[in-house]
Amino acid sequence: MLCLLASASAARLSPPTASIPSKQRSRKGDKKVLMLISDTGGGHRASALALEAAMLQQRPKGMEVKVVDIWTEYATWPSNKMAAGYPFVCKYPWIWRSMYYTTKHLERPWMQLLRASSGGGFKRCIEEYDPDMVVSLHPLCQNLPLHNLRTLAKKRGDASRQIPFAVVCTDLGSAHPSWFHKDVDLCFVASEAVQKLARKRGIVASKLRNYGLPVRKAFWKASERSGPASQELRAELGLQPDLKTVLVMGGGDGVGSLGSIVEATAAQLAKDCPGTAQVVAICGKNKQVKAKLEAMEWDGVRVEVRGFCSAMSDYMEAADCLVTKAGPGTIAEAAIRGLPTMLSTHLPGQEAGNVPFVVNKGFGEFSRKPDVIAQTVSGWLKDENELARKSAAALAAGQPDATSLIAKDLVVLLDEWKP
Repeated sequence: MLCLLASASAARLSPPTASIPSKQRSRKGDKKVLMLISDTGGGHRASALALEAAMLQQRPKGMEVKVVDIWTEYATWPSNKMAAGYPFVCKYPWIWRSMYYTTKHLERPWMQLLRASSGGGFKRCIEEYDPDMVVSLHPLCQNLPLHNLRTLAKKRGDASRQIPFAVVCTDLGSAHPSWFHKDVDLCFVASEAVQKLARKRGIVASKLRNYGLPVRKAFWKASERSGPASQELRAELGLQPDLKTVLVMGGGDGVGSLGSIVEATAAQLAKDCPGTAQVVAICGKNKQVKAKLEAMEWDGVRVEVRGFCSAMSDYMEAADCLVTKAGPGTIAEAAIRGLPTMLSTHLPGQEAGNVPFVVNKGFGEFSRKPDVIAQTVSGWLKDENELARKSAAALAAGQPDATSLIAKDLVVLLDEWKP
């Protein structure tokens, strides 16, 4: 039901991309790892690609990793439009809330519906790639694949699954129940709160690993921040090197009240610390907000506007604090960079738990009101001691080794698995 509702807005988009069977692509003798995602937001693919890089770094020969958006490539209409419809539902939180809690409380009939409509496509995916291990990085990529694996095993005369199955939960403070299936072989989580949810769903402690979220390679090393952000790095990014810097983000799609937050923050900084601060607005794919901010004139404060950026590690290292939606990946990366974080919005359900994660660990606060956000951030910049305390708390919460630890356990599971 979740994917059916989310895809309704994208019903007229192009058909799914044709898949390429692994037998045509893999090197003879390589062990094949199939990573299953859906491109609902950029976090699932980013995590999968980060793990792929880390696994190949640890085992550079004899292994092939394939990341597949199984819903787009193998599901039937309208489920194959789920990723395309995701930006639409993010703009209307009440739609997401209704979907999230409906599917949470009606999980069994929902899964039966998905199995009836897309189970055949999922089965085809498993058969084409013929993997030696499956890794899920999306809440809708455990139930159906596990069912398919059991069905295939029975046809081969074995009632049990014959390959290992792992789940890497990419949510941080809370998670949808469909993430957790008691029959998985390993389940990686990023917090104690999510670990408790997994236990309630029947996953035994021996299968759970709490390492943190897998993050992009630029964040595999802890920040060297020990004081003010690097002036040289700011200059390299085209920023004023001697100004205190507030980084404002709205995710890859530039969602949330990004424009209003930038305007309020700039006005507050111009009032409280004129001529000594700058705001860097990362608008992502939101061209409308980007054009609006670029056309504005600013007095008493410098405002730099950027579109979609790949060098987020550098921008975070160069900033004094961050304003962002409560996306799990951004929060994990900000913590690694020791960045005090002001949360401005969150999707109902799975992102709600990210707010207490940040607040309780002492490196940020939350408000939906642009004026409150602006006043809070300005207060941080005026209080060097408070800014330093929050930066230290962020560094303490950061887990730069998570990707490497998850990859190591996955490689061991692949190499040592015995049916």
